[in-house]
Amino acid sequence: MNNSVKPKLTINNYIGEMMHENPLPFILLKRESENKFSVIYVNRAAASLFENTSHLPQPFFSVEVWNQLHEIINKTEVEKQKLHQNLHITFQNQLYSVDLSIVSIQNEASMVYGLTMQNKTNDTKEKQALLEIKEKYMSLLDHNTDSVLLVDGKGMIQYANLVTLKILGYDLDKLLHQPIEQFIESNSLGNFQLMMKQILSGYPAELQKCLFQHAKGHYVYVYLKAIPIHDHGNVKEFHLVLRDLTISADEKEQLYYLAYHDHLTGLWNRRALKEHLREDLIDANNSNTQIAIMRIDLDRFKLINESLGYNYGDDLLKKIADRLSLFINKLCNLYRQSGDEFVFILKSKTREETSAFAENILSELSKPIYLDHQEYFVTASIGISMHPLDGKNLDELLIKADQALYVAKDRGRAHYRYFQEQMNLSFPNEALMESHLRRAIEKEELTIHYQPQVNLITGEINSFEALLRWNNRKFGYVSPMQFIPLAEESGMIMRIGDWVLDEVCKQLEYWQKKGYRPVRIAVNISPKQFKQENFAMKIREKINKYGITPHSLEVEITESAMTDMQDTFAMLKELKDIGVVISIDDFGTGYSSLSYLKKYPIDIIKIDQSFIKDMELDEKNAAIATTIIQLAHSLGMEVIAEGVEKDQQVEILKSANCQKAQGYFFSRPVPIDDINQSYMTAIQP
Repeated sequence: MNNSVKPKLTINNYIGEMMHENPLPFILLKRESENKFSVIYVNRAAASLFENTSHLPQPFFSVEVWNQLHEIINKTEVEKQKLHQNLHITFQNQLYSVDLSIVSIQNEASMVYGLTMQNKTNDTKEKQALLEIKEKYMSLLDHNTDSVLLVDGKGMIQYANLVTLKILGYDLDKLLHQPIEQFIESNSLGNFQLMMKQILSGYPAELQKCLFQHAKGHYVYVYLKAIPIHDHGNVKEFHLVLRDLTISADEKEQLYYLAYHDHLTGLWNRRALKEHLREDLIDANNSNTQIAIMRIDLDRFKLINESLGYNYGDDLLKKIADRLSLFINKLCNLYRQSGDEFVFILKSKTREETSAFAENILSELSKPIYLDHQEYFVTASIGISMHPLDGKNLDELLIKADQALYVAKDRGRAHYRYFQEQMNLSFPNEALMESHLRRAIEKEELTIHYQPQVNLITGEINSFEALLRWNNRKFGYVSPMQFIPLAEESGMIMRIGDWVLDEVCKQLEYWQKKGYRPVRIAVNISPKQFKQENFAMKIREKINKYGITPHSLEVEITESAMTDMQDTFAMLKELKDIGVVISIDDFGTGYSSLSYLKKYPIDIIKIDQSFIKDMELDEKNAAIATTIIQLAHSLGMEVIAEGVEKDQQVEILKSANCQKAQGYFFSRPVPIDDINQSYMTAIQP
C-alpha cells in the first residue's frame, strides 16, 4: 500500500472510532431523492437512544420526530451548518429538550447530513426548578408583612420590599444603592455597627431597638434582625428585617389608662398615688402648706370574701369606692392602694379640717350596703400622717400613715388615728423576724415550691415558676408578702436571691442529667438584685457552673426594677446575650413596663392576677386582659396569665389566644417531689 495512504487510513480509523464512542448521539443521513433518506451511520449513543436501527429514517424515528427533522434538514441545505437550541422532541413517548447541530456535505450526486444531538433535558429541569425557587424567594420578600432590605458587604442597600416603602415613606430610588448607616440614628449606630460585624462574620444577629429615619425626617423605633447570605463560605450580602415598634395614639391612650387606673373601681391606682403625691409635696413645700395622707382599710373584709365569695367582695369594693368618691374635689384625690385599702391625699388641710373629713368618711361608711337585696354593715379604720409634721418625703409619710392605721385596727377598729412617734414601738416582731430571717438559709428553713404553667392550646406543661417559702420554728409559715419586703428593706434579699438562683440551677442540672424532658423555670428577681452591676455575670457563672441550657432559665423582672432606661436596656441586653428568657411580672400594675415595653428585649408578659380575677363576670376585666394579650402578640411576645382559678377564665383566655396560664385552677405551688412525680418524665430513646 502507498505510504501516503497508510497515515490517512489510520487517521480515518481514529476519527471513526472517536465518533463511534462519542457520548453525544451522532447520525449520518443520505438523501436518496427529494423526499427519501437513508441512515448510513449511527454511533453507540444514537443507537441506544432509539429502539431500532433500521437504515430507513422513517422507522428509525417516530413519524412526529422525522417530520420535525425533515423540515429542519431541508432548511439546512442552504445554510450548510446550523445549530438549533432547545428543540423539544419526543423519543419513545418521552419528551426531550435537545440542542441539534446539522452539517450538510455534498457527496458526488447526493447530500449527506451529520446530526449531533446534545440532551439538555436535565438542564432545562434544573433551570425551571431554579426559576421556581427564585419566584418563591421573591414572593417571600415582596409579600412579607415586615420590611425587608438586601444589604451588600459594603453596607449598600440593593433591594427593598414594598412594605419598607410604605412604613418608611421612601421612593425606591431613594433607598437603593444608598449606605444603610445613613438611615440609622447616631445613638443607635454603635450597636448597629456591632451587629453588622457579627452578620458579616457569618452569624445571624438582632437588635431589639433601633431608631431608623423616616422619609419625613423623624425617627421610628424598629426591631432589626439580620440574616447572612452564605456564598461558598463567605458572606457578601445579608437580609435586614425591620419590624415597626411604634405604638399608635389610641394604644398610648389605652396604655396610659391601664397604667394609672385601678381596673375594678376605676379609681387612680398605686402608681398614680406615688406620682401625684410626689408632685403635691413639691407644691406644698413651695407654698408652705400642709398635706394629709389618709389610709382607709375596711374592717374584717376578709370575712366578707370568705363567707359571701369574691364576687360579692368585688361588688362591695365598688360600692365603697362610689361612696368615697363623693368626697373627691379639687383639693383631694382618692386612690385604691390595694385590696380593700384606699388612700386620700388632702391638700392645704389643717389638722382640724382633716379630722372633720375623716369623721364624715366614717359616718358615710357606717350606712348599710345592699348586696343582692341583703343589708350589710361595713366599718373602716383610718390612719393619718401629716406633712410636714410627720415627714417630708413620700415613703416616710406613707409608712407613718400605715403605722397609724395599724394602731387604729389594733385599738378597736372603726375610728381614725394620727401618727405619733411612739407608734414606732408598735412593731416589736419585725426586728425579731428579721433576726430569724438572717439565719433561715443556714437553718434550712427556706424551700422552693413550683407552680406549673399550662399551655392553653395543648394542655402541656413545660415551664414552672419558682416561689420561695419560709417555715420558721417561731413564726411558723410566714407569708411571702410579709418576709419578702422585710428581706428587701434589710438587704438580705441579695443573699436570699442568690440562694434561690443556685437551687433552681441545681434542679435544672438534675433534670438534664436524668434525661428528663426540657423545661423552663422562672425565677423572680428583686429590683435590688437586678440593679447589681454584676448581676448578668452571676447568671452566666451559675449557668456555666451547673452546665444548664441558658434558655431553661427565665428571669422575672418587676417594673420597679426598670427605673433607669439606659441601665435597664444594657442589663437586659447582657441577659439576652447569655440566652436566658426575660419576662415582666405583674404586668399592667404600673407604668414603666407599659411605656418601655416596645424598647426592651422582653420575651414574655405575665398578666397580673388582678386583671384575671372574675373576668368571666366583668366585661371590663376581660376586655383589659384581651387588650394586653393582643398588644403583646403585636410585639412578638408570649403571654402568661396569672391567678387563673375558674374554667370560664380559661375559655376567655383561650379565645384571646393567650399561650399559657397558671393558677389554682390548674395547681397550687407544690414541693419539688410533687413536680418530679407528677410532671417530669424521661425522654424516650
